[in-house]
Amino acid sequence: MTTLIRKTMNKEGQAPVSLRKVPGTVYGYGKPGEEYIPGVVFITTYPPRECGIATYSQDLETALRSKFGASFTISICPLLSDTDTTVYQDDFRYRMNTDRPGTFDQLAEQLNKDESVSLLLIQHEFGLFRNSGPAFVLFLRALKKPVILVFHTVLSGPDASLLDQVQEMAAACDDIIVMTHTSERILVNEYGVEENKITVIPHGTHLVPHTGKEELKKRYNLSGRKVLTTFGLLSSGKGIETTLAALPAVISKYPEVLFLIIGKTHPSVVKAEGELYREKLQAMIRELHLESHVRFINYFVQLRELLDYLQLTDIYLFTSRDPAQAVSGTFAYAISCGCPVISTPIPHAREVLQKNSGIIIGFNDVVQMADSVLKLLQDDELRETISSNGLHRMASTAWENSAIAHALLFKKMTKGRIRLKYTMPPISLDHLKKMTTDFGMIQFSRLNKPDIETGFTLDDNARALIAWCQHFELTGDKQDLRYIRICLDFILYCQQPDGRFLNYTGPDGKFTPQNEETNLEDSNGRAIWALGYLVSKCELLPGKFSAAAFISLQKASLYFTGIHSTRAMAFIVKGLFYKNSVYQDPADLSFIKLFADRLVQMYRHESDDEWRWYEGYLTYANSLLPEALLCAWQATGNLVYRGIAKRSFDFLLAKTFRHNRIAVIPNKIWLHDRSRTAPETIGGEQPIDVAYTILALKRFYDVFEEDGYRDKLQAAFNWFLGDNHLSQIIYNPCTGGCYDGLEETCVNLNQGAESTVSYIMARLTIGMHLEQMEKREREREQMLQNALYDLESV
Repeated sequence: MTTLIRKTMNKEGQAPVSLRKVPGTVYGYGKPGEEYIPGVVFITTYPPRECGIATYSQDLETALRSKFGASFTISICPLLSDTDTTVYQDDFRYRMNTDRPGTFDQLAEQLNKDESVSLLLIQHEFGLFRNSGPAFVLFLRALKKPVILVFHTVLSGPDASLLDQVQEMAAACDDIIVMTHTSERILVNEYGVEENKITVIPHGTHLVPHTGKEELKKRYNLSGRKVLTTFGLLSSGKGIETTLAALPAVISKYPEVLFLIIGKTHPSVVKAEGELYREKLQAMIRELHLESHVRFINYFVQLRELLDYLQLTDIYLFTSRDPAQAVSGTFAYAISCGCPVISTPIPHAREVLQKNSGIIIGFNDVVQMADSVLKLLQDDELRETISSNGLHRMASTAWENSAIAHALLFKKMTKGRIRLKYTMPPISLDHLKKMTTDFGMIQFSRLNKPDIETGFTLDDNARALIAWCQHFELTGDKQDLRYIRICLDFILYCQQPDGRFLNYTGPDGKFTPQNEETNLEDSNGRAIWALGYLVSKCELLPGKFSAAAFISLQKASLYFTGIHSTRAMAFIVKGLFYKNSVYQDPADLSFIKLFADRLVQMYRHESDDEWRWYEGYLTYANSLLPEALLCAWQATGNLVYRGIAKRSFDFLLAKTFRHNRIAVIPNKIWLHDRSRTAPETIGGEQPIDVAYTILALKRFYDVFEEDGYRDKLQAAFNWFLGDNHLSQIIYNPCTGGCYDGLEETCVNLNQGAESTVSYIMARLTIGMHLEQMEKREREREQMLQNALYDLESV
């Protein structure tokens, strides 16, 4: 009996062709007991074949590899036909010719015998199996591995033959994926498929950086034009005549309009009738004198170019003539790029374009098309509203989220044989830099566009200073020094003559009245934390930085004794702990003891056997408090601080972790009832609280070396990657920004300073932790080698 194992390979090594796309690993057969890597086989059309399902499968494969590359392998079994001329470069282990059903039994037998295959994911479209429908059902029945069948089309009102065929396929597989709830209802109500056998996973969409329209229009020589767009492989079912017929009425009022028709003719259409449909459209363009208002982009547009075209589009037009078309990837991609959409009423459109997220018109209705285009062109605010609503409705469909949904289903179908391991994303500072001006870091953003009108805060720049110092320590990137200086200068700018700090400035840099209306103790505490952290890196940073921070801390210390905010005291303890690590000052130690003793007093007053906490409630930045006490123990050696720090932190973790998943106390409802854990799906979970938990977990693991802290450290970070109650990403790998919050049913898509810096701090903390673990492992291996050498010498 052999099992599939993973072996690390060197940079010159190469994996077997069928598995080569998994970077950094090679898969082979080894002895039982070694690490088993389950395999998933995709049976699907696949590029370079030019069709929507092929592109869909490649996008899904890419997303799954990116999110869960170490969890399972993916192999492609391409769907072929006798008339398909696609030439594949990869040496695929399996192939399935749908025009040769006699070979299906052999393929099923090979898949059943292959011990590396744990699961099959099959993309189904009736046209793909038109010559082998009954044989395909027998193929499904012959498979002895779990099978997930993806229905790209679900037809309403089936005749007896179609009803039998779908029911037989449904009975022969283990789960069915559909992309809309409409399709789910049809399967349940019209085909009698059990609802618990159906999983709805919407068509995936691409995250985009939302580059400015005018910038992109200039890049593609479209400046000054109002751009209408449709795209997809061309066929008569696209209904493009409807738009062409409506254009004269539109152009009479907006002569700058240009209609882009993006995509080559569908290969199957070319085989059947050549370019007849395109020629018909061209004749109609000449007849209506639209030559300067319509442009064909007659090739298979690659993804990056396509996303650019969609982002520069002012209005996207979807005019399918097929009322049974269940879903459209082109439609989904357009909305995810921020396009206001006008669509015919296919089920996908009726489901998505609700609540002012788009406009639905009748099939072939020229008047409605013209009126709708004019309505949007003359109302910039309406277009912006529809675009924003559409983006929020489609956020959950990002390919990263689709990958999570598929991976969770893979785990369920294999009864846990597939264990999910989230891939650590590379460190990106793009959004952090984008949010930072020469004056400081801007407070908020709209989506990923910095909103300078919201001004700047001490809070954000203090946290950003720590993040930049962390990154410089981890990478030595000298570009970081510019941003360290900007953040430090902002903190010093906020410090007043009496040593205290103001928090809020407007876009012009002037301090706002909000400073007089808000308690600023927490903000002052964050500034001390940041300044102390910078001072602790004095051996790495230019001397002028640490000198300025040191002087600022001395000035601020004049008012420390008047600080009583719980979290402000904790921040100050952390800042002075860092400073004390390089400059031992009795005054700093006395302040650390002062604030630590106050925390101890609070703990003893509020805690009992069931409630081991400093207050009678859990609110925000909770993990900061036990971490500060642990810092106080590290600075003073007082074991009381250490003991209370551990008891209170373990209590907090019991309230915020369930099944190795973190759910921090939400900002919508603090935890006042001592008997409850944090509510699971109330919404209002903030990235900053997850980040503070990660910072604390690393410190507690470094001190106590308990595996539970290490495991929770990774589990907490996975919250950003999608391991949360919505199973959606909070970190946006396209922009490098972090969404502003996890709500009950959605994610707040704005990527402001607090959330983005919180993610970066968490990611860098994980990076430092992994570096330490690798160093420990190298030292352990060296010790073992030395011991073996000593034994051999004896």
